Formats: sequence, C-alpha cells, structure tokens
Amino acid sequence: MTSVYPGPGARPTPDERPASLVERPVNPEWGPIVAGAIAAAALALVLHAFALAIGMSVSSAAPTWRDASFALILLSGLYVVLAALASYGFGGYLAGLMRVGRSSREDADLRDGLHGLLVWALATLLTALIGLATAQSLTRLGAPSGGQAEPSTSVGGENLIAFDLDRLFRAERRPNADLEYPRAEAARILLTTSSHRGMQPEDRAYLVRLTATATGLAQPDAERRVDEVAARAKENISRARRSAVVIAFTAGAAALLGAAASWFAACAGGRIRDGEAPPHALLDWGRPMGRT
Repeated sequence: MTSVYPGPGARPTPDERPASLVERPVNPEWGPIVAGAIAAAALALVLHAFALAIGMSVSSAAPTWRDASFALILLSGLYVVLAALASYGFGGYLAGLMRVGRSSREDADLRDGLHGLLVWALATLLTALIGLATAQSLTRLGAPSGGQAEPSTSVGGENLIAFDLDRLFRAERRPNADLEYPRAEAARILLTTSSHRGMQPEDRAYLVRLTATATGLAQPDAERRVDEVAARAKENISRARRSAVVIAFTAGAAALLGAAASWFAACAGGRIRDGEAPPHALLDWGRPMGRT
C-alpha cells in the first residue's frame, strides 16, 4: 500500500469529515433568545395566575388549604408540569421561527436546539426573579403593621400554624396585654411537635401557664386546649412538609421536561422556518387559500 504525498506547490486537500459537536462554532442570536424567553415567562405567569384563581395551589397561607385532598395536590403538581411544557415549548418554538437560517441542514437542528436551551435558561431566571419579587411584596403586605422601632418577633413557620395560634389564645374577655411575643413564643414551642423528640413536658407545662395567663382559663381547660392545638399543629406541619415535597419534585421534573420541550420545539420551529415542514394553520391564516 502506497501513500501519495502532495508536492511542495500543491494545496492540501480539505478534510471532508463532518465536524464534531465541539468543533462546530455556535454563535447565539440573542434577539430570538430574549424574545422567546420573555414569551415563555409571560405565558408561565398567566398559566400560574389562572391556577391560583381556580384554587389549584399546592400550598397557601390560608387555613383552608390544609383541608385539600392529596389528589388535589397531585393534580396541582401535574398542572405545574403541563404549564412548564406549554410555556417553554412556546418560547423555544418562537426562537426557532425567528432565528436566521444561515447554517446547513446538518447543523440547523443543533443550532436551533441550543437556542431553545438558552431560551429555557433565560426564561427560568426571569420566572425566578418574578416569583422572588412577588414573594417579597406579599411578605411586606402580610407583615404586622407595627412601627419600625421594634424588630418583629414572628417566627418563620408561624404562618403554617397561624390559625392554631388563634385557637390557642382565643378568649371571651381578653386581658389588656400585648400578645405579640407570647404568640411568637407559643409558635416556637408548637413547631417542636413535628420533631423526633416532640414537645417536651416542661415546654408543655410552660405553654399551659402561658395560655392560662393570656386567656384567663382554668388550669384543666388550658391543658385541654394546649393538647388539642398541639395535635392540630403537628398534623398541619406534616401536611405542609408533604406539600413541600410535591412542590420540589414537580419543580425539578417541570424544569427538566421544560428543557427538552424547548429544545424540540425550537427544532420544529426551525424546520418550518426553512420550509421543510408546513406551517400551522394559525401561522398561515393571512395567506389566501388556493382554489382547486
């Protein structure tokens, strides 16, 4: 077997092998990416607002959410996944349609898919920023209306058992006393009911004395109320933990499935852009129909 080498003045033969994924230059077009991310974030915001309006919320600060069945929680989680598929797919599809098709067919799917992934990443950041801003606004609105001279004594998990605290300190004739600190102290004690050790006897005795002092109840009535409220608080905290597990699982699944949906939707939009697939009727509504 002999090898033929080019002479000194001969030009080297170009390598006809297809370039690998690492060797292919991919220059992103940020205009379609930003437009698709904004469209995806807007659609996600509308879909989640609709879910909150019809009551498909996985968790809420209202006391009535704790009576929701586990089937409703699963349905809410499924809605989160479907909303992610719809919003990320919509953003990726728009990015694929708007991107300029300058590459060959073998690179078009790769470039469109990578643009879809960038749409997914940017839309996720936008949705997180919107959610963080909304949560901070709701926290300021739900904060007590006290002055700024004293720091707030509320506990982080107090909203989970807020209604139980109301039941604990309910009284016909309330003494003229400020219950802000006793309420926060009772919340910290009640939150220990969901721990492995549970509420300790000395904490229970102190909570009974605190309830009797704040409500004017007799000792046996205060003990009975503390036991009832502690049992309810433990159940509500357990339900909140199960809801948090559903939220975390559905958020992770929605993020991963949304990335795949954005990739394939961008590739589908690119095929329509290049004329390899017929456009949808909604995209072709302005053209006159040909007569046969």
